[in-house]
Amino acid sequence: MTQVTVGENEGIESALRRFKRKVSKSGIFADLKRLRHHETPIEKYKRKLQQRRKARRR
Repeated sequence: MTQVTVGENEGIESALRRFKRKVSKSGIFADLKRLRHHETPIEKYKRKLQQRRKARRR
């Protein structure tokens, strides 16, 4: 679960921006999209290929 703590003098807009950035980096939306819609074997292959490339870069 992604959490963002808001500082005393921090605006809600900046906290919301940080939250959105954390959610996008963690890949939550990508997982939701993948689970909601049927994934063809080709799409599954491409997704796994991208994951392998990303893991190799790290």
